[in-house]
Amino acid sequence: MRKTAMTQQAGKIPTQLGPDEALESRSSVVAGPGGASVQAAVAGPGEVPGEAEHVIPGAGPTLRPGERPTVRLRDAGPDDPPRYAPEWLELREGADAAGRAVELLDPLRIRLANLPGKAGIVVHDLGCGTGSMGRWLAPRLDGAQHWILHDRDPYLLHFAAVAAPRSGADGSRVSTETRRGDVGRLTPDALAGASLVTASALLDVLTREEIDTLAAACTGAGCPALLTLSVAGRVDLTPSHRLDAEIAEAFNAHQRLGGLLGPDAVTAACEAFSERGATVRLHPSPWRLGPTESALTAQWLRGWVGAAVEQRPELRERADRYLSERLAACAAGELRVVVHHTDLLALSRPTGGAS
Repeated sequence: MRKTAMTQQAGKIPTQLGPDEALESRSSVVAGPGGASVQAAVAGPGEVPGEAEHVIPGAGPTLRPGERPTVRLRDAGPDDPPRYAPEWLELREGADAAGRAVELLDPLRIRLANLPGKAGIVVHDLGCGTGSMGRWLAPRLDGAQHWILHDRDPYLLHFAAVAAPRSGADGSRVSTETRRGDVGRLTPDALAGASLVTASALLDVLTREEIDTLAAACTGAGCPALLTLSVAGRVDLTPSHRLDAEIAEAFNAHQRLGGLLGPDAVTAACEAFSERGATVRLHPSPWRLGPTESALTAQWLRGWVGAAVEQRPELRERADRYLSERLAACAAGELRVVVHHTDLLALSRPTGGAS
C-alpha cells in the first residue's frame, strides 16, 4: 500500500523505490556490531469486523497471537509480516506532533546545554520509522545536531533520511545517518558519545527485560532519554457508548500479549530509570481527534476494535455493529476521541564531567 508520493513536514518523499534503491540515500546505512535499534515492521492488517480490507498495515490488529501492530523488536525472517506502512506513519504524524509534551523540552534543553564539549549533540532515535521525531524535535533544539536513525526497515530508513530536517532552532546544521539493529543488543557502548536517546510509541511494545536493557544502556552512557507517546490504557470517546469500556479493556489485554507491558510500560520505565539513578519526569501527550482528523480516527478505530476482538472473539457480533456505528459518526464529523499517551523524560546522571 504505497502512494506515489508522501508529504511530510520536510517535503515530499519518493516512495517508488526498489529494494536496492531504498538503501541509497544521502545518509549511510550501517549494520555494524552494536548498531542497536528497533524496527518498524508490523503484523498484517488481520481481520477487523466489517472493515478489514481498509486497514493500513500498522494501524490494525495482528495475524498471529503475540504479534503487535507496531514496532517489532527482534530479528525477522522471510515469513514475517509486512513492514509498518508509510501511509500509517504519515497519517498519525500530525497527531503525534500535536500530542508530544513540549513541557519536557526546557529541562531537556538545560541538560543538553550543560553537556561537556562544544561540538554539538548526538541523538539516537530508536525505531525512527519515517523520522517524525526528528522532524518534530530537531527544529526545537539549538546547536549543531547529528541524528543517528535506528530502524530495522531500510525502506523506512530511506524515508527518514531524505526527509530529515537540515537545521536546528538557531539555524545550526543537522546531519543524519541511519543504522539497522536490535534494541535487545542495546548497550552503553552502542550509545558511546550519545547526547540524547529518543523514541516514539516504543515503551508499550517492550517487555520488562527490554525496558531494563534500555534504561541500563541510557544510564550507563549518562545520556537523557525522551520517550514519547506511550499508551496510557485510557480512551475517551464523545458521545459515549455502552461498549466503550469493554472494548478498551479487551484492547488493553491485547497490548499485554507475549509479555509486552502495554499500558503498564510507563510505570515500569519509571522504576527502571529511577533505580539506576535517573530523574524521571512524566507529562500527558494525548491524541485529540476531531472532525479534521477523521481519517486517522477511522484507521485507529478499526485497529482498536479489531485488536479487542482478537483478544475476545465473543465480542465479534457486537463489535461489528459498534464499529459500523462509530465509523458512521466519524464520517459525519460527530465523533471526538482522546487517546491518552504519556511522555517520559529520564535525566540520567551524566558522565564525563557534565553538570
